Amino acid sequence: MNIANKISIFRILSVPFFIACLVYYTPDRIYLKNLALFIFTVSVISDGLDGYIARKAKMISKAGSILDPLGDKFLLISAFIFLSPICRLELKFPLWVSFIVISRDVIIIMGAVVIYMVKQSLDVYPTRWGKLTTTFQMFSVICVLLQWKLAAYIWWIAVIFTVISGVDYVKGGFKTLYGNDTRRAAN
Repeated sequence: MNIANKISIFRILSVPFFIACLVYYTPDRIYLKNLALFIFTVSVISDGLDGYIARKAKMISKAGSILDPLGDKFLLISAFIFLSPICRLELKFPLWVSFIVISRDVIIIMGAVVIYMVKQSLDVYPTRWGKLTTTFQMFSVICVLLQWKLAAYIWWIAVIFTVISGVDYVKGGFKTLYGNDTRRAAN
């Protein structure tokens, strides 16, 4: 268990506290929204930090390649669920935005499970579209927590990148799943 993996685990363990702040938030308990923003921001920083440490100190591990994206998924899915119409904030994600973001992640996770079941291995690599998606999703969550009116523009950009990266990951998944089989069939 290296330091990069410990940071990823910290991010995963912070999710219930983030959710609790949003669930118990009311306009007279503004400190809970601010605490949710603090937890989310620290988690975002930890996401960059664990990747940087893993690369610089050559601590890249199989566990880290699973824990890091898992931490991102838990954090972002939680944010898009609890900052949707069920939350008490004035500015929140429309249901369709949350649906698109969560659907993409569910499809990616299901695809990864299928690939693992068929190939008995799974190599997880983020793409540039995936990194852009994560960046804009995180930025849109921060904008909603800050109640910035420009949040709507940011979440539209996040949705566009979400769709593009979702298609990109599905295409990559099919290549991984059927790539070797089609080469063998051609020979």
